[in-house]
Formats: sequence, C-alpha cells, structure tokens
Amino acid sequence: QVQLVESGGGLVQIGASLRLSCAASGRGFSTHTMGWFRQAPGKEPEFVAAISWSRRERYYQDSVKGRFTISGDNAKNTVYLQMNSLKPEDTAIYYCAATDSSSCCRKVDFGSWGQGTQVTVSS
Repeated sequence: QVQLVESGGGLVQIGASLRLSCAASGRGFSTHTMGWFRQAPGKEPEFVAAISWSRRERYYQDSVKGRFTISGDNAKNTVYLQMNSLKPEDTAIYYCAATDSSSCCRKVDFGSWGQGTQVTVSS
C-alpha cells in the first residue's frame, strides 16, 4: 500500500507561481510513474503532468506546457510540480498519483492517490 501526501497548495493571484510536492511512502512498493491530476468544481478530473522514472520521460497536458514543470527524486519517491504563470482556469484540487506500471497517463493507469491540495488563482 502506497501513501501519497501532497503539500504546497494555496491562494495566489494571476501570474503567480506555486510549487506542489508529493511524497510517497509505504512498505514494499515501487513507483514507475508519478504524476498530477486536477479537478475543478463541477468538472471531471483531468491529467496535468507525469514523470516516468523507468522511461525517463515527462508528460504534460497541452494547456500547461511551458508553464508547469514536473520533476522528482526517484530515490526519495518524491515528485514536484512547479506551476508558473498561473491562470484562474488552473484553480482546482490537485491530486498526486502513482503507479508501478509504465502506462501513462489516464486516470485508470494510476492505482494510488493522495488526498489532494487546493490551488486557487484569483483574478
């Protein structure tokens, strides 16, 4: 069983930056891919970004390319999401997700989820 704990959310103004962190813990687990999803009020969850340790690749949703950067430390099972030039449409609960599979990046590909952290971008 993998536990994921997110931190770093908050309330910011348009154009500001935030850095989300997610730490995975548990016994006897391995993560091939860690990533972030978000869910805005009244909308379905959507993929944001992911990093595959095994493939050494990063994946992004088109709307965040050039603004968000995912990074992490495989040895520490930690992943970060640096969010720059934030927009009101980035407002959502951000969830960290992990999988021991190399598959990415549908919601069903990820078996472990954090509790979420709120990001609010005010105009």
